[in-house]
Amino acid sequence: MIDVAPLRRSYTMAGLSESDLTATPIELFERWLKEAIDAGMYDPNGVVVSTVDAEGQPYSRMVLLKNYDEKSLVFFTNLGSRKAQQLAQNPKICMLFPWYYLERQVMFIGTAQKLSVPEVLKYFHSRPRDSQIGAWASHQSSRISARSALESKFMELKEKFKNGEVPLPTFWGGYRVFFHQVEFWQGRENRLHDRFIYDLQADGSWTTARLAP
Repeated sequence: MIDVAPLRRSYTMAGLSESDLTATPIELFERWLKEAIDAGMYDPNGVVVSTVDAEGQPYSRMVLLKNYDEKSLVFFTNLGSRKAQQLAQNPKICMLFPWYYLERQVMFIGTAQKLSVPEVLKYFHSRPRDSQIGAWASHQSSRISARSALESKFMELKEKFKNGEVPLPTFWGGYRVFFHQVEFWQGRENRLHDRFIYDLQADGSWTTARLAP
């Protein structure tokens, strides 16, 4: 086995101080997101989504953030997927942006709500046509015999929809995650990392606190 214990490095790129904090977490998130994009990171909107099944078993997977505002984050998925089934039972969710290239992480804790059909339809038809067909071809998280079966289904549907608009699958949708807690993590030397947490208050304001690393 590979000895991973000695794999380490010191984080020296930046720091995060109380004076850097913004009135709302989304303002700081947007600043960091822009810096991730400007740095040329692959998939800067890639986010790890964690959910829990009925037995309390956590699951994590990467999706793409597709919209956000001051109160929520939005992503899309197959509604028959494992994550969607778990969210139907327990809407509590964690979303983590792992910007390792910048020695940063941002974690959102909140509750997921299904998007309306008009919201889903608008985004679905903004996707590349082959991605729309791909949504039809894959019954996400179901077991398949081979990749060839998936590719064959894709070609079958591509032929079926070749003369018109690709309709929205009834099993495809999205979620708006309303967050109430956000943590910003900036790596520092000697493992003395900077961590700040935002907590949403009943009046809609945010409080902040520094956390020990």
